[in-house]
Amino acid sequence: MNSLTPSLTNQAFSPCLPQGSRIKRVIDIRCRKAFNPNNIDDPCNLTVKSDTSISGATFLTDAKGHYLRVVGADGTYSERIMYAETTDCDESCKGTPVFGTHNVSIAGNVIIELDLLVCDACNHESVFTVCTSVNLATVEQPMVLTNFFEICMPSTIDTAFLPRFTEFSNSACEARLATNNCGRDLNVDCNGIISGNLIVAICLTCEKKIVVPVQLCVLTTGYVDAPLQRNAVCTTFPSLFPQRIGACDTTSCDPSHHIEPRNHDNGDKELCEEPPHKPPHRPQPKR
Repeated sequence: MNSLTPSLTNQAFSPCLPQGSRIKRVIDIRCRKAFNPNNIDDPCNLTVKSDTSISGATFLTDAKGHYLRVVGADGTYSERIMYAETTDCDESCKGTPVFGTHNVSIAGNVIIELDLLVCDACNHESVFTVCTSVNLATVEQPMVLTNFFEICMPSTIDTAFLPRFTEFSNSACEARLATNNCGRDLNVDCNGIISGNLIVAICLTCEKKIVVPVQLCVLTTGYVDAPLQRNAVCTTFPSLFPQRIGACDTTSCDPSHHIEPRNHDNGDKELCEEPPHKPPHRPQPKR
């Protein structure tokens, strides 16, 4: 979680203050992200874009150097496939550390609304709301926030599916007067135009995960048990899914406390099958 706090000076609001009115105090300040549902490419939309580079692993690319992407949780091709040599850490029952640099670029507008308590020439008080759209940065020159992280990667050797790297970012905005004083921070000119000095905080929440495709829960037909066929060459067969990474994998791992990987004979049944129904307890009548 991080934040950026750009400041605004003499930011104009609309509409104009009615003639003969004066501002007594600020009741509320609201800030929200600008978004145009009729045009997702509108440059005024507040956008948060991530650019992540890693060391200790690689993102798979094709012959043209393009990243291989798969559909992520957001429904778009946002997850990249990772690969690393994890043999040494696999033998120690540990996950492989991966280091990365995360650059977040923010561009677009936020909308700020002020609820003002105003007083007219007859000393009648009323609530007057003004609004403004503030451009924080452009796509060509965005605001950039850089973070460094370490993440644990499961085995890429003992699995049929390579891990995927996914990251989620969300933003919110908050605004306040620069000095929290209405008389100093708000100004009204002779035409009734209100301008103010404010501080806007862009609050960011970013989360990164390495996703491994897991076994699907089959509730109706179960898993197909194919007969085991051994020959002189194949003495063992590879597993489909890597071992779990527990809390001890970043420190000295005690093999006696290592969590064994689930298999479809026991672990998945605990997740997929509903617990047996127990009839309600009925007290026996007294004789």
